[in-house]
Amino acid sequence: MYMEWNGVMPAVTTKFTNEGELDLKMFAINIDAQIEAGVSAIVLGGSLGEASTLNNLEKQRLVEYSASLTNGRVPVVMNIAERATSEAIKLAQNAKKWGASGLMLLPPMQYKATDYEVVEYFKAIASSTDLPIMIYNNPIDYKILVTLNMFEELLSCDNIKAVKESTRDISNISRIRNAFGDRLKILCGVDTLALESLLVDADGWIAGLVCAFPEETVAVYKLAKAGRVEEAISIYRWFLPLLELDINPQLVQNIKLAEVATGIGTEYVRLPRMPLQGKERERVLKIIEDGVATRPVLPDYKQL
Repeated sequence: MYMEWNGVMPAVTTKFTNEGELDLKMFAINIDAQIEAGVSAIVLGGSLGEASTLNNLEKQRLVEYSASLTNGRVPVVMNIAERATSEAIKLAQNAKKWGASGLMLLPPMQYKATDYEVVEYFKAIASSTDLPIMIYNNPIDYKILVTLNMFEELLSCDNIKAVKESTRDISNISRIRNAFGDRLKILCGVDTLALESLLVDADGWIAGLVCAFPEETVAVYKLAKAGRVEEAISIYRWFLPLLELDINPQLVQNIKLAEVATGIGTEYVRLPRMPLQGKERERVLKIIEDGVATRPVLPDYKQL
């Protein structure tokens, strides 16, 4: 399926049963809610998807099941976050066979590679597949910054098309646009900077709280792109306390609690993650409960 790097793309959570197995039934409920709300693609197996706890067979099952479930309605993007280049290449080659329409690439895991090593890592994966690729640029969490000079080299690979911009420096969007124009599509990867990013010309939003609030997330995107900024701001201000749950080490537990509150998920996580406890659980639940109780009435954003 043709991949366009724009719109809202949920970094979906991986649903588990109480026994720790994949819960494809609840996963399907959530994916259907995302598509009904108007998302542009589904991103599987990222940090929010607890990728580090998934084996390759489970990744295969998730991609194949998602491709079957979406049935051409939206593309499926598979995340790759590996220690070894050889393993990343194998996953990239298998992803297309499994039904993925695009890839999101993280830099090498558990090793702070040099700029040269990072570029060569990405190039090796890109040259092994014809799937379009989005580079995940997140120096806060992964300690590696993909610079403009590095992107200039990477764009020699025809299938490197986009960046998930998570530097948390809003001006970096304009730097990328000034340097590359439309050669590199820009998608915001930080929920609390999403509207600001869209208003300075980001093409899309790789979102987290969309997992629990898909309609509100897509409405913010659509209104912003339609120039209805005041309406977008109004929803975004309601949304902000919830969006801040995404910029937290326990983002998976936080967002899964929100999915429970909106009826499209469960709380189950895989060890070493554990459900929130004590006062932190109470704090997060209060934010979620307040958000659900005051959900805004949305305009007919799907027609925009």
